[in-house]
Amino acid sequence: MARVRCAAALIAALSLCGSASARISAGPQLVHGFMLRSDEPVVHNFSRTPSFAWSPVRGARSYQFELSTSQDFSDNASVWSTSGLTTPAVSVPISLPWITGQPYSLYAHVRAVTNKGPTAWSAPFGFNVRWPAVPQPAGPSYPGLLRWTAVPGATGYTVWLQDPMDPTIGKLFWTRANMADEREYYTFHQDPSWTGTVVWRVRAERTLIGKTDNGLPAVSYGPWSPIYTSTNPAFASGPLRVLATVSKVVSDATQTRDHEVMPGFVYTGDTSIDGVAYQLYRVEVFSDEDCLNPVFYGATVGSPAYVPREVGPLALPTSIADVTAAQNEFLMNGVESNGVARDGTIFTPNEMDFDPVSKLAKVDLWDTSGAGARYYWTVMPVDVVADDELTTALALSAPAGSTTITVANATGIGAGDELLIGDSPAEHGVAVSVVGNTITLATGLANFHFVGEKVVRPSGGVKYHDAELTQDACAAGRVLTFGKENDPAVTGQSAPYVSGLSPSGTLVAAKTKSPKFYGAPLVAWQPVLAADKYEIQWSRTRYPWRTAGSKQTFATSLTLALKPGTWYYRVRGLDSLMAGTKTGLSWSDPVRLVVTKPHFKIVKG
Repeated sequence: MARVRCAAALIAALSLCGSASARISAGPQLVHGFMLRSDEPVVHNFSRTPSFAWSPVRGARSYQFELSTSQDFSDNASVWSTSGLTTPAVSVPISLPWITGQPYSLYAHVRAVTNKGPTAWSAPFGFNVRWPAVPQPAGPSYPGLLRWTAVPGATGYTVWLQDPMDPTIGKLFWTRANMADEREYYTFHQDPSWTGTVVWRVRAERTLIGKTDNGLPAVSYGPWSPIYTSTNPAFASGPLRVLATVSKVVSDATQTRDHEVMPGFVYTGDTSIDGVAYQLYRVEVFSDEDCLNPVFYGATVGSPAYVPREVGPLALPTSIADVTAAQNEFLMNGVESNGVARDGTIFTPNEMDFDPVSKLAKVDLWDTSGAGARYYWTVMPVDVVADDELTTALALSAPAGSTTITVANATGIGAGDELLIGDSPAEHGVAVSVVGNTITLATGLANFHFVGEKVVRPSGGVKYHDAELTQDACAAGRVLTFGKENDPAVTGQSAPYVSGLSPSGTLVAAKTKSPKFYGAPLVAWQPVLAADKYEIQWSRTRYPWRTAGSKQTFATSLTLALKPGTWYYRVRGLDSLMAGTKTGLSWSDPVRLVVTKPHFKIVKG
């Protein structure tokens, strides 16, 4: 009899376990990724980070969402997760790298939280983040300029150049633009043996911005392009002339166009107004047609085209002996000393103005908003001028390991100058920057140096001087104009890119210009060429705009937790390479949406 009671108890326990499991309702259905609207056709390959949506679960109080590199969603494979979602859609705030698998490399799932507890997890949605194309050469072509097709989802490009004198030597550099000048081939050697044939490859790159849970690689790459060969005509001598600024559009003497990004500059010739031929040139940009108020100083190059580089200029020779050696060398990147204008004004090239966070040079210009607003540019011949010896003394003691020294008088000393520091035997140093009388060195001091010890810039070094006044060059007609106006973020076309719960409780994408949603809608926008981050603001009124809240994100979508009522939102890109401290691009037009209050009804039973 006891055995019967035990068996009955065991059956009851198993029955209870089974009924408890049965009470766990099925997970959300139709989980999928999308770029702009939740009703897009379902795909599994994306060039950048998608948002995600799913069918609403009846009675859901909130949702939990997880991204993983494993369809088992183990802890060590977790990429990103969130909870407390009140809308059946989610924006991922980090930018995922390019990553592919067989068949998928990333997986998403979601579950609802109800009054009875969480539901089961949904079936995993597998997807890849992948480059859609390999860069191809783009036209029109200009001497000294490389151009290639942009790759959607890329945050930049790695360019691989081959030394024409030694094919075993190559040079890699990074750029955000889909073009680059050929300064390595022309600088200090403009004969056809160096410049006639340019051998290059390029690959797209995607940088992970934001932190993943499991530490995915910070940088991912597309495949290298095939080996491309570009040919250049013989270098054109004669008067220096400006020809065009180039990006997706061309601005020249016949038309002034607006560029979405910092353009490339194309010019020809080598001879100054005074009839002297030079081998080096510098593009300079001004806010006025008289070329008196500079806003941008280019790096010194020998090529007939110039595209600003975020990674810095060539390692130009710093001595007469190095100038001679450079005539047989393929120059690498390095430090360029301060430039000197024809009237003696000292300036720092923008390619030496590095952002302290990104470590990239601030080589972009502000938008020219308003009718008729534009920039004026010219190209200056640059002369190589030998330094005289300068002697000063330490004004403060300098301990071993210090990367800065303070001298009594730093006049005449600039970035790139070689220095002899201290009394005999003197210690060798290289100036990286000079602010007032404080000199920053490339490496720390090996020894302690006392106040009063000598600091000598020996003779034999070289500086790079503009050979003309910019106002004279522009007055002589060597000037062109261009505009820069980044297209605002596109937040929709016939209807805004907004998805969320309709007032009736279904997942919808906006169909009208003033959509209505219950809960927190997810807004999306198309990427902006020059942006590496975005800012979104919202206001109760369209005009006057009164910012009620704002957020920044690396993604191209964001969930807005707004109270019920009528709202307006706008989006703009942020460009970390913008000169100065104001990095915002143009705002999109305000978008209207309505957040409704919840509706309740009594259900019998």
